[in-house]
Amino acid sequence: MMLLYNHIAPRFSKLELEMVQHIPPGGNWQDIPESVPSQRLAQIRRNGGGRTTYYGRLRWNKPSYTISTYFNRMGNGCHIHPEQNRLISIREGARLQSFPDSYRFHGSKASIYKQIGNAVPPLLGFVIASSLRHRIRSPYFVDLFAGAGGLSEGFRMGGLTPVAGIEIDESFFQTYKKNLGSTDGNGFVCGNVCEARNQKKIVDESSSFDVDVIAGGPPCQGFSLAGWFNPSDLRNQLFKEFVSMVAHLSPKIFILENVLGMLSMDKGGFVRKMISEFESIGYYVSMPWKLNAADYGVPQLRKRVFLVGSSQRSEFLPPSPIFDEEHYATVKDAIFGLPPLEPGDGEDSIEYNLEAHSNYQRFLMGEIDAESFIQIQSTKLIVKN
Repeated sequence: MMLLYNHIAPRFSKLELEMVQHIPPGGNWQDIPESVPSQRLAQIRRNGGGRTTYYGRLRWNKPSYTISTYFNRMGNGCHIHPEQNRLISIREGARLQSFPDSYRFHGSKASIYKQIGNAVPPLLGFVIASSLRHRIRSPYFVDLFAGAGGLSEGFRMGGLTPVAGIEIDESFFQTYKKNLGSTDGNGFVCGNVCEARNQKKIVDESSSFDVDVIAGGPPCQGFSLAGWFNPSDLRNQLFKEFVSMVAHLSPKIFILENVLGMLSMDKGGFVRKMISEFESIGYYVSMPWKLNAADYGVPQLRKRVFLVGSSQRSEFLPPSPIFDEEHYATVKDAIFGLPPLEPGDGEDSIEYNLEAHSNYQRFLMGEIDAESFIQIQSTKLIVKN
């Protein structure tokens, strides 16, 4: 018997229940007949169609599309369970993001969807940490804009230890604090990174350690490819606080994560400005890393950009892809075998006899660690080839 956390499926309206029955695995809004009355679908059809992920159903044998902050909405992406007529549960979304089953999310459901959708997949964080370990002496790092802890959890898997961090949202912070285990010090702050008193707490706590790495992801709404660049959006200036903390703590390495849209904002001018700010405090910034989480064992097509800087004039190359498209981890690897649910069903915590149906599930359930999972899967890949 083990505890399964956050296995709760979103509710469906009567109309959504009617729609979902028409959508096959890999299908989308185009499979819903016009006889099903829907103003949204009528609008999509009038506009000549829409993204093929709208009202999409996942396939067992493929990775999922990006787990967004609204994977509780049927019409906004590809979040329908491959087999059951419902959306994926909170836990299933967390598994597709590579959060271990022991990682429990706290707060309202609305907050938890955001916590999971905004997170760096921990397994990707692990790969990044592993690629940097030979370049640092100290295992200690600071996490700015920490969110629910996806990046910190991945770094922890890679042998690093968070000694300070900050997150402005109370629910996100509680999830971080209750899962990371080393957050009892005064350097872990729920508050605004722009406030001098909060920065002082982080700096004072970090001074007791030899911090070699600062990481974090400033809020990305201002960079979204779905919108436009707004230079007056204060969220687009939060990276300056990141620069300020790097200047105060002088780590060997910094890692700044965001959406791909950051690279194209203001025709590339914005990222050039960011790089210039880091260079002005003595850091060399490598060419931006553009990483797809699926290349590193995460069963999800999720592309993100990472700016990596060094206090020494040294180029940091991105970790080499471990898997190709033919050998990606799949939705089945992640969620097959979890207790079946009806729309709106589930519990925050249930006892259940779970059996691992894949090496990825063995990793999620704590039977093997992240390094062993990568080794096993890559060895299988070599044998197949």
